[in-house]
Amino acid sequence: MNTHTMTPERILPLQKSEIESITSLTVGANAEEEMDEYVLIIDPRALDRECLSRSLSTYNPAMNIVTAGSIDEWRKRHMHDDPSAILLVFGSKKLTEAGSCEKIASVAEAFRQSSVIVIADSDDLGDILKAVECGARGYIPTSVNISVAAEAIALARAGGVFIPASSILAMKEVLTSVVTGSSYSNDTFTPREIEVAEALRRGKANKIIAYEMNLCESTVKVHIRNIMKKLNATNRTEVAFKLK
Repeated sequence: MNTHTMTPERILPLQKSEIESITSLTVGANAEEEMDEYVLIIDPRALDRECLSRSLSTYNPAMNIVTAGSIDEWRKRHMHDDPSAILLVFGSKKLTEAGSCEKIASVAEAFRQSSVIVIADSDDLGDILKAVECGARGYIPTSVNISVAAEAIALARAGGVFIPASSILAMKEVLTSVVTGSSYSNDTFTPREIEVAEALRRGKANKIIAYEMNLCESTVKVHIRNIMKKLNATNRTEVAFKLK
């Protein structure tokens, strides 16, 4: 009986020119220049942005996607048109950290015809409100599935603003507590007071609230005093109780 010995094939390393020719998993370099409408994913992590690109294009093959590590990297491609939407991926970075708002605002200002959408790990109400306040047309937490992300992008491209349903419910709970638990029912919380109120409801200390919201502790105390007045509460413990 004849026996055949299988010899493993030699795997040759890619040459630099071959590596540089590899572009997005979704579209090729030549196709990029000809696209009229496309979504731009900005994420410094190459594997993460390509995985997101592949997932979105699998869900919606009609969606043209370009990926880049930064806006500067995208500019070097000399695209014919600006993207219809820009996905800024922040990962685990908090939107209340220094520099985050400035990044969103600068991109939104530079691409006024493009819908800027933030993608981040956090689903905290404060981060979401911060993103919208800084100019984002949507906020997608990484806890949602790809179908929700794709529909959120479609909504933003059509001129809408996407906010996760879970965050809307959290905001509704806070506002409902204000109306039902306060004798100042005609008063309304400012967006910043809503953030502080939510943090108080979770039992966070002033220093933590100040750090997460990138505020001075004295400013946080001012917001808390205003919240106490609107809730007719005498201390932060009573505030937290009324917000439950």
